[in-house]
Amino acid sequence: MQKNLGVSDRFIRIILGLVIIAIGVLYQSYWGVIGAIPLLTSLMGWCPAYQIFGLSTCGVKEKNNPKEA
Repeated sequence: MQKNLGVSDRFIRIILGLVIIAIGVLYQSYWGVIGAIPLLTSLMGWCPAYQIFGLSTCGVKEKNNPKEA
């Protein structure tokens, strides 16, 4: 699994996840569980939706082909 989230993207996801969880707790709703999604993706550094669409906010590119070096 190759990381595809940059530092700022991960920070935003952590804040967003914590806010959604806090709102869910505040209103005593199970919808707060949805906050775990951005929180977990930020902690892993990998987003499955980014993978599907070929997106990446990660600034470091890994070399897949050693012949290109």
